[in-house]
Amino acid sequence: MRALMLAAFAASLLSSAALAADPTELTVMSFNIWGGGANAGKPVDETAAVIKAVNPDIIGVLETRPEPNPCDADNCVPTGPSVAKALAEKLGYFYYDQDKKNAALWAGAILSRYPIGKATDNDLGVEIDVKGRKVFAYSLHLTDYPYQPYQLLNIEYGPAPFLKTADEAIASAKAARGPALELFAHDLKAADGADATFVFGDFNEPSHLDWTEAAAAAKQQPLAVAWPTSTRMAELGFTDLFRAAFPNPVAKPAFTWTTKNEISDPTDHHDRIDFTYGRGKGMTVVKAGIVGERAPEADIVVTPWPSDHRATMATVRF
Repeated sequence: MRALMLAAFAASLLSSAALAADPTELTVMSFNIWGGGANAGKPVDETAAVIKAVNPDIIGVLETRPEPNPCDADNCVPTGPSVAKALAEKLGYFYYDQDKKNAALWAGAILSRYPIGKATDNDLGVEIDVKGRKVFAYSLHLTDYPYQPYQLLNIEYGPAPFLKTADEAIASAKAARGPALELFAHDLKAADGADATFVFGDFNEPSHLDWTEAAAAAKQQPLAVAWPTSTRMAELGFTDLFRAAFPNPVAKPAFTWTTKNEISDPTDHHDRIDFTYGRGKGMTVVKAGIVGERAPEADIVVTPWPSDHRATMATVRF
């Protein structure tokens, strides 16, 4: 009898080890849906169709409520109800509406194929049970004012002064988004020990991985800038999932802002300001891409397109 019990115990240990060694694969997505679709008169069905085309497991949704008209540097407070519940119901997902008001939020939500647990202190993230594995997902929407690419390119946006150097842009970006990053750093402590942590969001700031010396030499960017928000994410151990798949910004430029005008428009500057970040032991990127209204700007094309931003997606294994 004792031998049988020991054999059964050994078998259970082997089974547990096999489960632990079995990797988890998730597809994640970040999508600014432009005022819940309302600002472009778009139904929730069009936003749901974009998400269905990617078939993600976890989505960070930005702008679940309408923008005021006008929405500018001086005033852009979300109005009306959130579409997060309606979107989740159409997709068959769990959802969490981020209701708090602080420097890191602007009408956001997190949708998940898996059950959503407790939210973090500042409402920036939630715990998700993925088949018994502990996963955290954070969705951030950082301020767009002042917007340093416009400042560097002498494009007027509110009363922000024009800038000339990378150091000036970095200082301006730190002042604008530093408070939000401190809130995030606090909430990130909840994810200690998690099997995987994801951060989605409209950061309203480019990446240091895109504004490189090589990109500046190729005239894709006006100069190289070590943008502080993306740099901070790297310091916190996060991988930019898109750039992990496509490390060369000259060979594979990417633009999530904007779908509303051409790249050649001198009154704007197209850039990648929407991100999917991941962190976890042994995490690898299987694939990644931009989701949008047309190629070559988008790797996954969906029409009609409901937003002024393109979305980002990635599939990871950990």
